[in-house]
Amino acid sequence: MPMSRSVNRRTTLLAAAAALVGLALPAVAQPKTVLRISTPAVPDAWHAKMWTVFKDALEKSAPGEFDVQINLNASLFKQGAEPTAMARGNLELTSMSAADIAKLVPEFSIFTAGYMLRDPAHQQRVFTGPIGAELFKRVSEKMDITVLSTCYLGTRQVNLREAREVKTPADLKGIKLRMPGSKDWLFLGNALGATSTPLAFGEVYLGLKTGTIDGQDNPLPSVRAAKFYEVTKQIVLTSHLVDSLFIAISNKSYNALNATQKQKVLAAAQAAAAYNNDNTVREEAQLVDFFKKEGLQVSTPDVAAFRKTVQAAYQTSDYASAWPAGLVERINAIH
Repeated sequence: MPMSRSVNRRTTLLAAAAALVGLALPAVAQPKTVLRISTPAVPDAWHAKMWTVFKDALEKSAPGEFDVQINLNASLFKQGAEPTAMARGNLELTSMSAADIAKLVPEFSIFTAGYMLRDPAHQQRVFTGPIGAELFKRVSEKMDITVLSTCYLGTRQVNLREAREVKTPADLKGIKLRMPGSKDWLFLGNALGATSTPLAFGEVYLGLKTGTIDGQDNPLPSVRAAKFYEVTKQIVLTSHLVDSLFIAISNKSYNALNATQKQKVLAAAQAAAAYNNDNTVREEAQLVDFFKKEGLQVSTPDVAAFRKTVQAAYQTSDYASAWPAGLVERINAIH
C-alpha cells in the first residue's frame, strides 16, 4: 500500500475514533449566573413574596440559566448597605426606597415629599414615562445601578385617637402627630398642619392609648398589623405619601448579561412588581371595610387642599433646592 494512502486511512480512523469519543462525553454544562437578592422585607410582606415571582418567572423564561438566591429579613446585608455591596460586586439585586436613592441622587428626594404622587396608578405613569427614564439614568450614572421596575409600598394615612372633622390642614392644628424621628418625616408632619412628635414605632400603641400622642401616620396594612385600631377612633384618608420601592440590579451584573438575558431579567422584575402592586392595592381596599367594622370612622378630607398646602411648604424649603426646575409641575401634570 502506498505511504500516502496508509497515512490517509490512519487519519480517517483517528478522526472517526475522536468523533466517537466526543459523542460518548456529556456536554459541559454552562455555569448558572448567580443573582443574589438582599431585602429587609419580612416573609409575609408582598414585597418579599414578589421575589419568588421573580425567581419563578426567570426559571420559566430561562430554565437553568440563573441561580436566584433570595435573602429576606436583612439576613445578607442590613438595610441601606445594599448599594455599597452592589458596587463592590457582593450583591446583584435589591429593592431600594426613594430615601435610599436620595442619599446619592439628591434630586430623587422629591419622591420622599408629601403629595408628589397621587395614587398607585399615578406612581406607575410617572416612573414608566419620561420622568422615570431621566431620573433612572441619573441613578445609573451616580450609583452604578439599573432600576428595573417600580413597586407600590402603600399609601400613608392619618390615624387619630379621637374623631374630629378634618377637611383641610388647618383642622389638624394642635394635633400631636407621631412621625418617625428624622427631620424629613418631622417636616412632613408639620406640613400636614399637625405638630410633629417623634416617637419610636414600638412606643406608638402605648402613646395612643395614654394620650401622649393624638395620632400617627402609616399605610393601612401597618395600622392593622400593629393593632392601632384598638386605641384610635378615626382614619383620615389624607393619602399624603404614596410610597415606592425600586427593584434594582448592579450595572456590573446587568451588563454581563446578553441582550436576551437582560430582557428576561427585566420582564421578571416587572412581573414581580405587578404581583406586589396588585396585592397591595387589593389589601388596602379591603382594610377600609375592616376598620369600619372595628368601629372606626373613616373619612376623606379635601385632598386637593392638603396637596396645595403641603407642596407649597416643600417648594419654599431647602428640600426643593435639589429638585430640577419644573419637575413638580411635570409630575402634577401627569394624569
